[in-house]
Amino acid sequence: MATAPLLVTGASGHLGRRVLELLLDRKAGPIIATTRTPASLAAFAARGVDVRRADFEDDASLDAAFAGAQRALLISTDAVDVPGRRIAQHRRAVAAFVRAGVAHVVYTSVPNPTDTPALVAPDHAGTEAALAATALDFTVLRNSLYTDYLLHSLPGAVASGTLVDAKGTGALAYVTRDDCARAAAGALASSSRGRTTVDVTGPDALTSVQLAAIVSEIVGKPITHTSVPRPVLIEGMVSHGLPRPVAELLASFDAATAKGDYRQVSTAVEQLSGTKPTSVATYLRAQRAALLG
Repeated sequence: MATAPLLVTGASGHLGRRVLELLLDRKAGPIIATTRTPASLAAFAARGVDVRRADFEDDASLDAAFAGAQRALLISTDAVDVPGRRIAQHRRAVAAFVRAGVAHVVYTSVPNPTDTPALVAPDHAGTEAALAATALDFTVLRNSLYTDYLLHSLPGAVASGTLVDAKGTGALAYVTRDDCARAAAGALASSSRGRTTVDVTGPDALTSVQLAAIVSEIVGKPITHTSVPRPVLIEGMVSHGLPRPVAELLASFDAATAKGDYRQVSTAVEQLSGTKPTSVATYLRAQRAALLG
């Protein structure tokens, strides 16, 4: 178990907070948490976490925030409002890790980032390349899509009786955010060295037909699946009030699924955390009330 300071960036987000909780539960050692809003992590500071302000667009801020860390978790930022902004932030963070003498970086990426229609992929591919261009050791966690996000789309499918997407017959190995946090905490708190890239997935890859069948069983109502062309899906989401860039982003994940980019299943969650990943069926059964609206 690592005893040198462990650093978590983006610690005020959902994933970052859960990683902090897991590290504290396992008494992983000194913890540094960085965020743009230190006050939001006051509860963690009260539990002994060293909370530091970090601005990914300010090198001096990063140098101060990363000082003393030996292993660091780089959680991808949410700076997707301007093309190129997020990858620039990530490259700045990687350079700051090098200056700080960090020994090992854990990074949250996406599956198959170099050959996919998913619009988020270039930022992740660029970050992986930035890490590879340094002398740093690293663990790249290529997280599949969150099971949690199904709660945004499935209640509508339950209400209408039809799950509409552009995934075709593609299968997707959904993984819960909590399992991703467990994998990240395990990778960060370990004493691993070298350079490793792993897919972080749930226990099964499901097609939308299979997903609809699971939901049907849970809610006791027939749910069918209809796959439509990506442009049709985008227009449908826009007509329901989603901004077009958001609709295009979501539809790009469907295109990646149809291509087969998220079908791979791994044992990384159990290997890194010691806990088996949660299946889609188990997760959704616990969320039955949310599915029914």
